[in-house]
Amino acid sequence: MAKHNDPEKPPVVENEPVMEAPLTQFDKRAEQKILRKLDFRVLPILWLLYLVCFVDRSNIGNAKIQGMDVELKLTGQKYNVAVFVFNIGYLLAGIPLSIVYKKTGPRSLAVMMFCWGITVIGCGVTRGYRGLVACRFLEGVAESAYVPGAAYLIGSYYKRDEFLKRYVVFFSAGICAGAFNGFLSSLIAKMDGISGYKAWRWIFIIEGAITIGISIFSFFFIVPFPEDCTFFTPDEKALLLARLKDDGGAVAHDDLTARRILQILGDWKIWAAVLIYCGAAENANSITSFQPTILKGIGYTATGAQIRTIPVYIVAASYSMSLGYLAEYLQKRYLFCMIGFATIAAGLIVEIVQPRAPGIRYMGLFFMTAGAYLVMPLAVVWIAINVGKGYKRTVALGAIVCFGNAGAFVGTNVFLKREEPKFHTGFSTGLGLCSMGALAATVMFVGTYLGNKRRDHRRKELPDVLDEGSVEDLGERHPDFRYSL
Repeated sequence: MAKHNDPEKPPVVENEPVMEAPLTQFDKRAEQKILRKLDFRVLPILWLLYLVCFVDRSNIGNAKIQGMDVELKLTGQKYNVAVFVFNIGYLLAGIPLSIVYKKTGPRSLAVMMFCWGITVIGCGVTRGYRGLVACRFLEGVAESAYVPGAAYLIGSYYKRDEFLKRYVVFFSAGICAGAFNGFLSSLIAKMDGISGYKAWRWIFIIEGAITIGISIFSFFFIVPFPEDCTFFTPDEKALLLARLKDDGGAVAHDDLTARRILQILGDWKIWAAVLIYCGAAENANSITSFQPTILKGIGYTATGAQIRTIPVYIVAASYSMSLGYLAEYLQKRYLFCMIGFATIAAGLIVEIVQPRAPGIRYMGLFFMTAGAYLVMPLAVVWIAINVGKGYKRTVALGAIVCFGNAGAFVGTNVFLKREEPKFHTGFSTGLGLCSMGALAATVMFVGTYLGNKRRDHRRKELPDVLDEGSVEDLGERHPDFRYSL
């Protein structure tokens, strides 16, 4: 009978008949039809919601240069604290709300969005610094499970070699939001003084109202998990589920306890991915929160600074999507992570050297942004496809997005008001975290490469055809599971 003495090793089947594994040659035309339907049903609504999500989290940078810091008396590091507390809420609530999302279903994303829309409006009507800090904290809580939840939903419909290109498309919404936010904020700024509200207040109020409206609309369009989907014919749904099971790492009967959460969080791969993400996210968050200030400080007007953020994000979107597609085509996640970190480093070095020409410093922002937005989706997908499916993927995604954003704790406290707009400490720290992320990516690559070697060796000791009943629900511990490099 099957032995399960070591939970980390696949069971060995002795003296037990094995069943022939079914052939997994699926109809390519039918698969392509399913993929086309998925691309139109799963991605667009999640893309729109992430666009709104990123606009709402980054609009504080646009509000600052429209007079928020003066009216609310954000002297010293107070603005940094208002940026900082968002990430505290994000960190504290990320994993718990990701688990709630897994239990309640994808439509809970729309409910979360409704809640953070209210907090954004709160930022616009607050009368003091404390109110701004409270609203930003609650916004961080409400937004914390959206990105890991959307990543989980996308990954639940696509195979491992299809996931990255879809996630890069989804993630491009955050990059496009940076461009859109600068344009939208410059338009809203023209409302300065209407109904007695300054321009910066209207930025929060209008964008928060848009968020609430889209959250109500999106509730009816967010798709359920694959096993509950209704937009396929019975034959299409059967093929969808079969190809997902064949992709490996499936966990159909998955329970979650406090002990299991701790076991999941003990996986070294998750923390390597957190450090990779952190090395890029710190620089991305610095761009989000301080780019308008940097551009204004090197000689551009407030409106000119808003407009000049647009090309930075457009180039970053093109760079991230094209290289993300290439990484999936070549199946080389590590290589393209290193390309991304090299791009970030090039931009940071320009900012640290502080050339006198404003155009050169502006160019450095292009490099920083493009590299960061290439590494972040690569890191998310890399860990997602290397931990199997089920609750382990949920916790892993929650951990990488939430703990990975811990870099923002550093970023918001090293971009010092007294160093504005040079921010030498901030950019130097970013270069250090970029190097840390590159080292973590190397550890991830070497560890998974050696892990595959060990798995190949162990697999030779097992029968060619396994009794599927004995290896059901093993996830990444399945004998035929291999890590993606």
